[in-house]
Amino acid sequence: MKVEVIELPYAQDALAPAMSEKTFSFHYEKHHKGYMKKLEAALEAGEADKPLEEVVKAASGGKFNNAAQVYNHNFFWTSMKPGGGGDPSGDLKDAIDRDFGSVDKFREAWKASGAGQFGSGWVWLVNDGGKLAVTSTSNAETPITGSAKPLLTMDVWEHAYYLDHQNARGTYIDVWLEKLINWDFAAANLAG
Repeated sequence: MKVEVIELPYAQDALAPAMSEKTFSFHYEKHHKGYMKKLEAALEAGEADKPLEEVVKAASGGKFNNAAQVYNHNFFWTSMKPGGGGDPSGDLKDAIDRDFGSVDKFREAWKASGAGQFGSGWVWLVNDGGKLAVTSTSNAETPITGSAKPLLTMDVWEHAYYLDHQNARGTYIDVWLEKLINWDFAAANLAG
């Protein structure tokens, strides 16, 4: 992944009504691109040509915050798709059943992690040493700075849901799981 805001894999209104075009546009155009603008100003000569993951892992302070937020948001947009939701299949379903007990138990863990994240942050499905786990990170933190490989993420910063759901983070999480989650992206990350 290059040091850039990804080109969206769908139109900004494609997730509606699960995520309104207004929420999506504000989030992508203002927040995500705002992090990129700040990152561009902080990059040193040659850094823009490095993989984004490498920049995140080497950065600290404000450069880390902006690089990680660009990475996390790039991952977030591809963790969703129009007509998402449903259940995983194949190797991903088998791994979820093995490590969580069932897809329903996975959903319970995801909801608890998202609802329990104090303040701003992210919920992640990760592959950590061959075992799937749900984890959360605060602010700009990201699993790629450790040993876990991210498979999916959901943004739980208020700007991800406030225009559509006000302060009802739980409703946003339910809608995200029922209508937006991109199991195909998670399966590709597990296989890759």
